[in-house]
Amino acid sequence: MGRMIEPLAPEYGFTVHSRLDVDDDLRKADGADVAIEFTLPSAAAANIEALAALGIPVVTGTTGWFAEMDGVRAAVEQNNTGLVWSPNFSIGVNIFIRLVREAARLTAGERQYGAWAWEIHHATKKDAPSGTLLKLVEEMKSAGYPRPIDTAANRAGAHPGTHEIGFDSAADTITLRHTARSREGFARGALKAAQWLPGKRGVFAFEEVLFGKE
Repeated sequence: MGRMIEPLAPEYGFTVHSRLDVDDDLRKADGADVAIEFTLPSAAAANIEALAALGIPVVTGTTGWFAEMDGVRAAVEQNNTGLVWSPNFSIGVNIFIRLVREAARLTAGERQYGAWAWEIHHATKKDAPSGTLLKLVEEMKSAGYPRPIDTAANRAGAHPGTHEIGFDSAADTITLRHTARSREGFARGALKAAQWLPGKRGVFAFEEVLFGKE
């Protein structure tokens, strides 16, 4: 993702202040207007907290660490800075989530429809199911869908990501699918969030950047 973000950054008015890898001291980022964090679930929370201590707002696309959100939120608020997080920074995926939410609401009262949620990503993706699939299932439940949602994930090859939600009855099947062609969409979403974040205080979901706070 870093290699994808860097050449796109000038389109969004950014110059790259520093590039940090696993062995680098995060203090190298001191003075940056905003940090974009794509790392590992085991590192993300500590990275965000360290950057917050430097007063640097963070956009993070790392998934698998959200159980640590309370501590991260406290660090961000204590240091009076900002964080935008999302299981997926693709603008298309965030529109897809809204479509899935509405489909779940409409089928909630139709007991003949069972539901499934499935995704596939490249073999090196660390978390399975993806944070995006878990978000989709969460949104279906919050929209009122009351029945079990069968969930599955595959990891193979270099696939950038496909998510599919389906509703099936004896009479018909409704299928909603989002397929990423490359990681460019994720990079552009993260850069859009990075444009929006400086000067704001608190923790924000990416959908607030795109659609406002509901």
